Amino acid sequence: MIQLKRKAKQGREPTIALINVVFLMLIFFMIAGTLAPPLSNSVKLVETSDLDGREPPDALVIRSDGSLEYRGAELTGVEAYVERASINLPLDDVRVVPDRALPAVRLKEVSDALRALGAKRVYVVTERGLQ
Repeated sequence: MIQLKRKAKQGREPTIALINVVFLMLIFFMIAGTLAPPLSNSVKLVETSDLDGREPPDALVIRSDGSLEYRGAELTGVEAYVERASINLPLDDVRVVPDRALPAVRLKEVSDALRALGAKRVYVVTERGLQ
């Protein structure tokens, strides 16, 4: 009796599975991008290019050397800011304007001290936010 040798079974290419996954991801992102309806053509957005960009008057300014300033006056510490600012407004939201060269560690120290003294939220005002 003659026996035939079986040919070795070739497995599927692993690249086909990769192509399928990439294709499914493409479809997913195409669908996800169309879920949010586009803005109506009849709506014209407000232009704010004519507004003056300036720091908020009640913001705590932190200079690059870490010194604090509030309404043009130099402060000795965060406690002095809390005393002055709490006269005019509650300390629910505090806005901080840090210098670009201020170390992040000092910014974190000031924000932690503000929270410890009663501030609920501390906002960092940036250059883009002022424009």
